Amino acid sequence: MIKTIRIPKDRVNVLKSCLRNIKEKTKTKISVDENLIEIKGEALNVWKAKDIITAIGRGFSPMNSFLLLEDEKYLEVINLKTYTNTKKSILRIKGRIIGKNGKCRKKIENLTSSKISVYGHTVSIIADSGKIPEIKNAMTMLIKGMKHEKVYGYLRRVKKYD
Repeated sequence: MIKTIRIPKDRVNVLKSCLRNIKEKTKTKISVDENLIEIKGEALNVWKAKDIITAIGRGFSPMNSFLLLEDEKYLEVINLKTYTNTKKSILRIKGRIIGKNGKCRKKIENLTSSKISVYGHTVSIIADSGKIPEIKNAMTMLIKGMKHEKVYGYLRRVKKYD
């Protein structure tokens, strides 16, 4: 199987710094031409490599991106342009999700055992597959302007049912 993806140009050097590790861990062949990445290998391995590379492209560190090698970990990317189309609104939403000094993002990560990256016009999540819908719902609540404490309360309630 062959898969081709693009990542932002400013993330290519981060990718190159861990490319050998990705190839070894996923048993794939990967070539980089500027910001165009081609992945070759068996379907499941290509899929894993694609997710790791996408995660790096969405602002995750290589260390956090390699969490996707675990069977239950998945990547979800939320495009904020789906909710608004102005740069000012996207900046406001990103600020709400990150919170002062990263407090909101860290709190959600701790409540859900996840990793969250806010990069460009996206919010990306690495988490166990069963927690992705809850985290997406929490992000939607923040995007729509719900108070942070209500979002944390929601996550505490759903955590009890794990």
